[in-house]
Amino acid sequence: MILSVDGVEFSYKSKKVLENIKFKVDKGDVVSVLGINGAGKSTLLKCINRILKPKKGAILIDDFNLNKLNSLEIAKKIAYIPQSVNGNYISVFDAVLLGRKPYIKWEVSKKDLKITSDILKLMNLEDCALRYTKELSGGELQKVAIARALAQEPRILLLDEPTNNLDLKNQMAIMKIIKNISRSQNISSIVVTHDLNLALRFSDKFIMLKDGMIFSEGNNEVINSKNIQEVYDVNAYVDNYNGIPIVVLV
Repeated sequence: MILSVDGVEFSYKSKKVLENIKFKVDKGDVVSVLGINGAGKSTLLKCINRILKPKKGAILIDDFNLNKLNSLEIAKKIAYIPQSVNGNYISVFDAVLLGRKPYIKWEVSKKDLKITSDILKLMNLEDCALRYTKELSGGELQKVAIARALAQEPRILLLDEPTNNLDLKNQMAIMKIIKNISRSQNISSIVVTHDLNLALRFSDKFIMLKDGMIFSEGNNEVINSKNIQEVYDVNAYVDNYNGIPIVVLV
């Protein structure tokens, strides 16, 4: 077990957004957080990363309480990729190198440069290392964001709708990268997504949120017709095609 979320609650002023959230995540797992807009999914990621401070509850990473860690220490354990990733006039190499910021004291070290180069190779970004991120496609830009996060050498990756606005090919590519990295690097990935089929195909565990609370949690058995109807208010059934579970709306 790498992450433990115990009784987390959060409110925006008087509006309660998260209530008594409890779950655990194992090393190497990909966890999908599911639910309708406004269910508290993005807020949960921000609470885990301490962008937002929970009103109640504890979050433990490797048995360290996040309340007792400073922002630099948290950045060495958690990498967060927001919904919107934009390019600018910075090279891909430098963008990924920025992920080493928590470790850089006075100047960039040989180790920082090597880690950046190795990650570019891992993510197949070597050929565009010197291009401006502003020149990249949506899929390439998302890969750069993941590469920068990996440069932090985190224990946990938090990804808020990483396939948003990507075509089908890039959606599959990004989810494969997340799955493979989680396994090979022994990193736990928590992914907010609206795509139940991508979630079913690439995730090990599922957390379904409704009205700021955990409605259901567990393996792919929680993605069933009854739960989908309760959480999303739509009729659907879960079928199987060549060993791959799929959600079909009816």
